[in-house]
Amino acid sequence: MKYEGNVFRPPSEARSLIVQCTIGCSHNKCTFCYMYRDDVFRIRKQEEILADLRECAQIYPHVQKLFLADGDALVIPYPRLHEILTVSKRLFPRLRQITMYATARDILGKTDEELANLHAAGLDMVYVGLESGSDEILKEINKNSTSAEFIEAAAKAKRAGIKCSVTIILGLGQRAKSRMHALETARVISAANPEYVAFLNLRVKPGTDLERQGEFELLDDVELLTEMKLFIQNVDSEGTVYRSNHASNPLAIAGTFNKDRDAMIAEIDEAIKNNDFIPKWWREL
Repeated sequence: MKYEGNVFRPPSEARSLIVQCTIGCSHNKCTFCYMYRDDVFRIRKQEEILADLRECAQIYPHVQKLFLADGDALVIPYPRLHEILTVSKRLFPRLRQITMYATARDILGKTDEELANLHAAGLDMVYVGLESGSDEILKEINKNSTSAEFIEAAAKAKRAGIKCSVTIILGLGQRAKSRMHALETARVISAANPEYVAFLNLRVKPGTDLERQGEFELLDDVELLTEMKLFIQNVDSEGTVYRSNHASNPLAIAGTFNKDRDAMIAEIDEAIKNNDFIPKWWREL
């Protein structure tokens, strides 16, 4: 099996087989992102991808979860992606979940019929980085989609039966736009009603455009949790599973909207009151 560059995957894919279908990210211009900076994007040759799947099936025939890397495998043209999914299901008879990263524009670039067929072939869920619901902030970070495009893409995926796991970044609006970031993100998530939402905490990594732009006003732990609380107070997304269990977060909480809203807010208030945060040294590992 071949793999080029660093391996990145969502926390929930820790026990998944990871097979690289694309190298890097097709956009690769978000100011905060360091993941694929050194990669030149390309889609791997189909025969290489299928060969890796066949090799893995010989070694790990009982795989139940498969994650197709890298940054946005959904950008792969429909006929090729459909074949990858079909072959995967045939090679791994116990396979119950196939997932991948995707952008809103990847989803919008496929027809309703194509997405439905991809779901029927085995695509269960896509991980989509919304980052913020504020179009002003999205423009500042050079995201390649708008909040309206995200809402449309989430609805399109849902019609096809494909679940969306959405990532939001705490602190992305700095202090001046923290409130706008929280409220606009709550608005967009309420409109999209995705199956999953997760928060990450912003880190300014060396070599990113954000680091080269100069001083960025990072929020402290209380401000980050206040931003998280404001989002939770204002989101209306019945049934959405919420997590802030990434290693970068100052507090790990979990629940389901809207029924666990009060419990999650109480947990945040208690952490702020007692100064009870995950140690920064642990979050910086």
